[in-house]
Amino acid sequence: MKQIVQNYKSGELAVLDVPVPGCKPGGVLVRSTYSLISTGTEMMKVSEAGMSMLGKARSRPDQVAKVMQSVATNGVPATYRKVMGKLDSYTPLGYSLCGVVEQVGAGIDDVKVGDLVACAGNEHALHAEVNWVPKNLYTPLPDGLAPRHAAFGTVGSIALQGVRQGEPQLGEVALVIGLGLIGQLVVQLLTASGVRVVGVDPDPARCELAERTGAAACGDPESAAVAAVVAELTDGHGVDQVYLAAGGGSNQPVELAAQLARDRGRVVDIGKCRLDLPWNAYYEKELDVRFSRSYGPGRYDPSYELEGRDYPIGYVRWTERRNLACFLDLVARGRVDVEPLISHVADFDDAVETYQGLKDGGLKAVAVLFRYPEQAVESADLAVTVPTANVRPSKAGAARTPVRLAFVGAGNYATSMLLPHLAERDGVELSTVVTTTALSAANAQRKFGFAEATTDLDAVLGDKSIDAVFVVTRHSSHAELTRKALLAGKSVFVEKPLALTEDELAGVLAAVEESGNDRLQVGFNRRFAPLLHEAKKQFGPRTGPANLRYLINAGTLQHGSWYLRQGTEGSRFVGEGGHFIDTASWLLGADPVSVYAVATSGNDDLQVVLRYPDGSTATLSYVTTGAPGFPKETLDLVADGKVLRLDDFVRASVYGGKKWVSSRLPKARDKGQNAELASFVKAVRTGGPMPVPLESLVATTAATLAVQAGLAGGAPVTLARTR
Repeated sequence: MKQIVQNYKSGELAVLDVPVPGCKPGGVLVRSTYSLISTGTEMMKVSEAGMSMLGKARSRPDQVAKVMQSVATNGVPATYRKVMGKLDSYTPLGYSLCGVVEQVGAGIDDVKVGDLVACAGNEHALHAEVNWVPKNLYTPLPDGLAPRHAAFGTVGSIALQGVRQGEPQLGEVALVIGLGLIGQLVVQLLTASGVRVVGVDPDPARCELAERTGAAACGDPESAAVAAVVAELTDGHGVDQVYLAAGGGSNQPVELAAQLARDRGRVVDIGKCRLDLPWNAYYEKELDVRFSRSYGPGRYDPSYELEGRDYPIGYVRWTERRNLACFLDLVARGRVDVEPLISHVADFDDAVETYQGLKDGGLKAVAVLFRYPEQAVESADLAVTVPTANVRPSKAGAARTPVRLAFVGAGNYATSMLLPHLAERDGVELSTVVTTTALSAANAQRKFGFAEATTDLDAVLGDKSIDAVFVVTRHSSHAELTRKALLAGKSVFVEKPLALTEDELAGVLAAVEESGNDRLQVGFNRRFAPLLHEAKKQFGPRTGPANLRYLINAGTLQHGSWYLRQGTEGSRFVGEGGHFIDTASWLLGADPVSVYAVATSGNDDLQVVLRYPDGSTATLSYVTTGAPGFPKETLDLVADGKVLRLDDFVRASVYGGKKWVSSRLPKARDKGQNAELASFVKAVRTGGPMPVPLESLVATTAATLAVQAGLAGGAPVTLARTR
């Protein structure tokens, strides 16, 4: 792919051929349609690169201070090599674009391949044909918004954050100093907020443009007309807010702000201008000086920008991403009009000439867009590996009686669906409960009779008297905890999912191979449900391929549920989809060989088609938008002139040569947890085979992961088995 870069030492600009970035978890690959040149920030960087070394030092005293510190610490030669190496490297340009999602990384469920998104970030929304963009730095386009207008999203967010810092109110008067791209957008945002705006800029064309898009009046900073207009609009009191959107080394904007602001007015610095505050002027009016940090809260926070950790809306209403979405909405609804700001649209191949024209003044512009060549998104052959452990595990010996169990995690599922069954079971001793917080461990110890409660996992894994470890923590920790427990020689029961990524799954299998310990069970309990067992028995053996339909009426999650933290805990389907794939595979007596998945907007409602070696198919309809009163799970299996019907684990029937209907409703829905736990405990006690073969557990997990890969790639996914 092509990308525009600059050598900061020589000032050289070039369009380079560089590799396409990989699609990492927590983000998307975006193919650019339009990217916006920030004629302020970017051109300042381009101009600095053309300076002498002395000029560069004068323009960046902050960097000079860092160099001097490095000299004191590392010496002159090492510092010189470090500085020259950094200067003599290509650096990227750009931070605001619109493009098409080309690939979706793990943990992303709010967009799909082919969606248009606006992207932000000076490391992620570059002037390049393809960018990888983390979740909190992109947002889907509102309906009807043109991609060329959406490319303004980042710069618009900067202007919007500045306006938010000024706290404008209906009927107020504001002064915008500097009518470049940011200043023009600030004018429109203030006007949309019911604020009358006076603009200041030495360029008459920019003043005229601001007046056309909403400013009450604009003029040269040297002109007395500006002060006269302010006096007229404010009855002589002065403006309520001043927005510094100018650049350069002059202190005039700061002085003009003090002159025209009212008593206790607000001065917001958005641009990068000189800020030598005239003490008397600012003190006498008690002016409130505020700074606006780029796109908004989240900027410069790696946990937000790179790891996708959002700030709760109740505490931080307007984050980077929410500012981006808000600005796009304003443009889509016509409250902000960016079209008059577009001075030039250049083909991306002409990027070097475009920058040169802006630098030497041949191209005078407020906003310039790069237009990228249209390319069809091709669907590649997709595959997910189903790993195997190349080991012959040693035969497990029988455990002592009672079987001693340790629990890692004691959350709602463990305490409601697993521990009540184990606490009442003969031949089981609840030895130790491990949690990250002392109180939750103490509660579990008190309620279920654990002999010990601790927060020390290593001590439990090193305790040779413990026979089996239950991993019942949040999804992101399952694979690593399972791996550690297997390496410690324990039998392991891990609640689904076993892994969130192919690498995690391979890591678990590597632990099996390294230790020779394959004593593993995943909490796929539905295959143990007594009602489903009886229905399968009544259905009888199969001779031909089958069609299975499984409707999962999953419903919506409560706001704040940790299941929604998809950047770290995986998608909702990855979290629980293995239940339904495992059930289908158990009923069909085989593991799937391919997966095809499609989703509604947002990937909440899924259709997953599984294909099996004998030609059988299973269709899983995983929906979140159904009626709450409808049963959660209904299943139909059709083959050989027979139909098996399961209604939410409370009633089952088989239609064939003769009809069978479950004789009575069970006292409660029994989804198989008790029988599953009994089978696991028996296997640990006797040293016999685990309830579900390891190959089946791995195949189900791989098929679950393939759903996400299929959604991202828009094509069927082959489950490729290693040898």
